[in-house]
Amino acid sequence: MLSANKVRTNVYLDAEIKAKAQAIFKQYGLGLSEAFNIFLAQSVMERGIPFEVKLPNKETLAAMEDARLSRNLEHVTLEQLQDEIKLTQNV
Repeated sequence: MLSANKVRTNVYLDAEIKAKAQAIFKQYGLGLSEAFNIFLAQSVMERGIPFEVKLPNKETLAAMEDARLSRNLEHVTLEQLQDEIKLTQNV
């Protein structure tokens, strides 16, 4: 449970990421302060960052760069994805 004893703090955020995050939190009925408090509470409970933080490997970095540059992309339909999911569920 969060304490009623509150303090004000300043945090420098990337404006675009902040706006995108606020839109997501709004769907949960949360403001930025509530979302940060949840993150901090989970950090305390986990005694660390409450999710895995990893650096991408070379293959992932290359795929990310390809996506940014629209290289090596393949058009896939929703039906193809659904068929692939069905195949993997039957294995």
